[in-house]
Amino acid sequence: MTDMTKSIETAAKIVPSEKQYNWQTTEFYAFVHFGVNTFTGREWGDGTEDPAIFNPVKLDAEQWVNAVKSADMRGLILTAKHHDGFCLWSSKYTEHSVKNSPYKNGKGDIVRETAEACKKGGIKFGVYLSPWDRHEATYGSGAAYDEYYINQLTELLTQYGGIFEIWFDGACGEGPNGKKQVYDFTSYFEVCNRLQPEAVIFGGPDIRWCGNEAGDTRDAEWSVIPVKHRSVMEPDLGSREVIERVTEFKWFPCETDTSIRPGWFYHAEEDGKVRPLEELMNIYYKSVGGNSSLLLNIPPDKNGLFHENDVKRLKEIGDRIRNEFAHNYAPVDIELDMKFDDPVEVSKIVLMEDIKIGQRVETFSIYADGIKIYDGKTIGYKRIAVLENKILTDNIRIEITQSRLEPKFTFIGVY
Repeated sequence: MTDMTKSIETAAKIVPSEKQYNWQTTEFYAFVHFGVNTFTGREWGDGTEDPAIFNPVKLDAEQWVNAVKSADMRGLILTAKHHDGFCLWSSKYTEHSVKNSPYKNGKGDIVRETAEACKKGGIKFGVYLSPWDRHEATYGSGAAYDEYYINQLTELLTQYGGIFEIWFDGACGEGPNGKKQVYDFTSYFEVCNRLQPEAVIFGGPDIRWCGNEAGDTRDAEWSVIPVKHRSVMEPDLGSREVIERVTEFKWFPCETDTSIRPGWFYHAEEDGKVRPLEELMNIYYKSVGGNSSLLLNIPPDKNGLFHENDVKRLKEIGDRIRNEFAHNYAPVDIELDMKFDDPVEVSKIVLMEDIKIGQRVETFSIYADGIKIYDGKTIGYKRIAVLENKILTDNIRIEITQSRLEPKFTFIGVY
């Protein structure tokens, strides 16, 4: 057996953990960037903001959840604390929080309101807690700040019910003392796994970044990559060329994050710059339909509401998804060679591997009436093959042209 054969067989047998698999089925969910930046017009606050500016008088987390659900999203991640250090809950460990704002006379807890709205609406809830804190005096001091951060993390993971994803980013700048902190991620992740064992950790051991914030995706997205990979920003993370002579692999799937507007926080001057429906759908098809998940940010305004333009676009996304995938022409039994009683108009074909036995398909082609209509690379959890033009046909054939061991499909859809 050659080194390449060994590598291929080893990689083909790597599978997701139960929580990684459950996260993958979430597919499409919302990011909500909200805080003092909403009121200052900035993207990155510096920690000197006065909590008195924070007063979203019409805040309605149920409005957020209803809008998110209209887009066919299945979860919501809230920025509980961004780099400015302002906490959307009444943390015991800082004065820089909603407890010193006019919002509900200092009695508000936006994390709780959001968690409860998600539970009521039947979607998953997640939290973002920035490791970089430009307000906290202990930032940059080492162990003292790690203790501070873990205390806040513990508050978030013990007071608001089940969490499906805990979101870390790698932003690391100077604190108020002019020093940078070396984050003790090992301890942070231990706390997460102990307190919320069913939650996946983004920026940690469970899921990885796509490598950009524009919504760009890879043509071939591998969930199985070498343990000692170079960077999640590499254009190729798992092809045969990359895994040659590799002996240790891990299941490390991709999340694509981007914003519905140019910025991550709300800016009134961007009300007319909500991304076009076709652009967002293209991102959806290439991310959710390209073995990634899609985390789409929608920023509430100063009143604490999603702007009507964002709400309208979210509804349009959901309507498109529901309409595009309303009727599956494929037979109930999974077949790679399908024949229909009458010609049908086809624009999209959905393929899903059984990733519980591994990700195995490397390349595939789709034919109609004997003519090739699509060439694809990886499949993984889900591939949405979007045809350049609609076709009318009474037969579809899928040919696996290269694979790592025998693949198994859980779903095939023709739409």
